[in-house]
Amino acid sequence: MSSDPFSDVLRLADAKSVMSGGFAAGGTWALRFPPPEKIKIFVVTKGSCWLQVDRDKKALTLEQGDIFLVSGREGFLLASSLTASPRDARRVFSAGTFAQLGDGSDCTMTGLHVTLHPSCGPLLVDLLPALIHVRAASPQAATLRWIMSELLHERSSNLPGASVVSAQLAQVVFVQVLRAHLMSSGTLPTGWLRVISDERIAPALRLMHGDPRRAWGLDELAKAAAMSRTTFAVYFKSVAGVAPLAYLTEWRMRLAQKVLRDENRSVSELAESLGYASESAFSNAFKRVTGSAPRNYRNAARRLPSPSEDARDLELAGRGIA
Repeated sequence: MSSDPFSDVLRLADAKSVMSGGFAAGGTWALRFPPPEKIKIFVVTKGSCWLQVDRDKKALTLEQGDIFLVSGREGFLLASSLTASPRDARRVFSAGTFAQLGDGSDCTMTGLHVTLHPSCGPLLVDLLPALIHVRAASPQAATLRWIMSELLHERSSNLPGASVVSAQLAQVVFVQVLRAHLMSSGTLPTGWLRVISDERIAPALRLMHGDPRRAWGLDELAKAAAMSRTTFAVYFKSVAGVAPLAYLTEWRMRLAQKVLRDENRSVSELAESLGYASESAFSNAFKRVTGSAPRNYRNAARRLPSPSEDARDLELAGRGIA
């Protein structure tokens, strides 16, 4: 792994972004989206409208240039008027990836979806709020708008490699939205996102992520963070929700899950690569953290569809942004 914990989590979750469609609306309109099951990102490329997420029912205004992310657990409403009778977005987008409501002259949106591995994806999704809203006036929005304009250009062009460039740009949109959330959300809830964005424990975290095989001691990690052993242990747990060495064990098991899914290394080889003296010691730790024995996990994980297959199937089905 690298010494960039944020990138490590994204790779572990196997996050892949795909541009998935959009709509243009005019007059009085409303669209009801069910919980999307996948992370969705929307960009208001023209006009304005209301957004209301089911969880809190609080409506907010979206303006041209705004970007928002819904993390997949809540349904939501987009509308020109909160009193308008909503149409079911699944039906609206059943015929294709782009829809027009009314004369389409007032509001235009472009959407992306993010596929995650069904096994490790919850590691990321569970830490995201139901809604991330990046306003057009925020410092991060200008970069996002430029990326989106390039993405739309690539999608509409016949340039060589356009599909590859589009996929890379869509991925950058997702990362930039997460960065905006980390930079503007104040104190994050205890957990992975707060850990990877906390500057005080960052030096210790980089050590663990950079060399997870090593038997890191609490003294070494505390020294790297320029804290006493006790202060470091207490502070780390307040940020991560677990003690430093428990975090290291959990991170090793997340890495093990990825190897078991994607590679054919034996359990004994995997155990050695993660610093365990025996296969049994590794297996016990893996089962304690994940609830499953390594071989059972491997067999079950390989029966799941991959994120690339999910993305391909959605594209072929033309499900759009619904």
